[in-house]
Amino acid sequence: MRAVIYARYSFDGQSEASIEDRVRNCRQLCEQKGWEVAEVYADRAITGATSLLRPAYQKLMADARVDRFDVVIAEALDRLSREQVTTAALFQQLTFLGIMLFTRAEGEVNELHIGLKGTMNALFLKDLAIKTHRGIEGRVRHGKSGGGRAYGYRVAHQPAEDGNVTRGDREIVEAEAAIVRRIFAEFATGKSPRAMRGTSIARTSRDRAANIGAIRRSGGMRRGGRVSCEMTST
Repeated sequence: MRAVIYARYSFDGQSEASIEDRVRNCRQLCEQKGWEVAEVYADRAITGATSLLRPAYQKLMADARVDRFDVVIAEALDRLSREQVTTAALFQQLTFLGIMLFTRAEGEVNELHIGLKGTMNALFLKDLAIKTHRGIEGRVRHGKSGGGRAYGYRVAHQPAEDGNVTRGDREIVEAEAAIVRRIFAEFATGKSPRAMRGTSIARTSRDRAANIGAIRRSGGMRRGGRVSCEMTST
């Protein structure tokens, strides 16, 4: 029987070795069952909340439709998806194509697994979202960044008391900050973003990367009111 293995880990903080460990365990399962591993599909540092942004998962589904394997192996059902609708759709499509879904945790997956595990994974995602938003709000209330990196800043990791690094700290990148300040200064004199583009602001190719439009969309520039551009480290 032709088998393929799917493995995934969720975020950059996890070890790259976690993929290799999961693949190795799945290979051992295939050896026990006498199944031949035809291919391994792996998505690294990608959430299981969506299938659209996982290239390996999309390739697996495309290969399933052209009859390249007979069984899909994974460590657990949540490695394939934590989204209830996606899990059900995956099982339905594989069943229609005559492909078995088998995991080390659940064994041969059936409708009962899809219903129970799908619900549990959906609840896990909901709980995770609440805790994530709570953590972000806490960082913002302490004067730190809630996430992402604005032009003009770099991520600044500081050692924490528990031996880890702090999150949400930013440092000003002076070369980029000079561009941002110049944009605001020229805008305050009455120049529009369109007028600034391609003139003194775009002095170098690096300046062009500042993207005046991005600053305008962020609400940093307003006509008919005061313009402030104060950059501070957090």
